[in-house]
Amino acid sequence: MIYKRFILDVDGVMTDGKLYWDAMGQKPFKAFGTYDTDGLKVLREYIDIQFISADTVGFDVTASRVRDYLGFPLTIVKEHERLQWVVSQGDKSETIFMGDGPHDAAVLRTVGFGIAPAQSYITARRSADYVTQTAGGSGAVMEACVMIMNKMGINHDF
Repeated sequence: MIYKRFILDVDGVMTDGKLYWDAMGQKPFKAFGTYDTDGLKVLREYIDIQFISADTVGFDVTASRVRDYLGFPLTIVKEHERLQWVVSQGDKSETIFMGDGPHDAAVLRTVGFGIAPAQSYITARRSADYVTQTAGGSGAVMEACVMIMNKMGINHDF
């Protein structure tokens, strides 16, 4: 199978999934894994990569890392709209999706290949074609990138 796009949720996939709140009700920071960037930088030469997030309060933090620093498209997509949005991006059989939450389960079952990080909610893990050994924010995206490159026959040094 030829895959044309890799769509990833952010919180719980690129991050550890924890949301840090201060007394003012703001999320001042998120913890992103460092290895994930290496895999994404190589994979982006072979497949379209884009990110989604439902976190409107912490969107500035997410955008700073994903869009501004890494240079990937980032779209706010509410959890209950994910399946419809992902399907609208192109042929679902040519799509790889990585998500961790209960709303991601339907997307993981629908796309050509679904990936869930190790710590994902149980319905996401059960719906995925592949569950990483590592958790979100701790190298799960890097692991997924290596697996995708292997699946696509792409030589890499990882």
